[in-house]
Amino acid sequence: MLKNIAEDLRKCLPLETMLSSEHLALQKIQQRPEPTIQVDAFLYDEDFIDSLCEEGKMSRNYCMVCGSHQTAPLGFVSHSFSLMELKFIYHHVLPDLSGKVLVDVGSRLGTVLYGGYLYSSALQLYGVELNGDFCQLQEMIIKKYQFTDRIKVLHADICTQGSLLQNADVVIMNNVFEYFLDEAEQARAWEYISHNVRKQGSLLVTVPSLEESLSGLQVNIQLSPWVEQIPLNYDIYPEKDIDREAVEQIHLYRIL
Repeated sequence: MLKNIAEDLRKCLPLETMLSSEHLALQKIQQRPEPTIQVDAFLYDEDFIDSLCEEGKMSRNYCMVCGSHQTAPLGFVSHSFSLMELKFIYHHVLPDLSGKVLVDVGSRLGTVLYGGYLYSSALQLYGVELNGDFCQLQEMIIKKYQFTDRIKVLHADICTQGSLLQNADVVIMNNVFEYFLDEAEQARAWEYISHNVRKQGSLLVTVPSLEESLSGLQVNIQLSPWVEQIPLNYDIYPEKDIDREAVEQIHLYRIL
């Protein structure tokens, strides 16, 4: 079913899965030291990218000297989990979610919500998304696939959702602020998260690690009194074609 959802979403979005309303994210991708393109890992797996490259619709390389054969690999950035990463999170990272409330911060295309609906018994799955265009896409999928009983999408700034965060049993944050907010706004958002995600024993799943996300930001967040990191077994995944680099970016924390 997730593959059908991906197909529906591909029809609604440009290849790079970026909307014209995402000015800052587009600008930040262009400013990276190596040429980088946004390729959504949920919509385009490795095989799909290979077929696009064969058709000449996408390239994995860029020309280092215009007109020459000297090429280097393009950087790829995704703001969604792939199918494999969703399975890893719901089957191996998180415990049984029966009766639990999960919040996805910056739910974008809704992949974490759909995965949670199909791969877990979570009581309620909330997506908080600032971009109205992405909220409409999520609502379309939720209605079409009849997920409305357990999924709710909120068109809102996460910094207005204190009560939701305070009551969440699981909070998921995938590359959530770096590309979409300037540094001052990122710092404000992280301060808000750290003040409101305080339910003892609740779980926080992040990509990348909290340490990496907070490095370089002007924040007063002490991690050791707030969270403890739970080691993950990255070898547990049964499929041979696991993207080890991608799953090693997934980190799990328990709130103290």
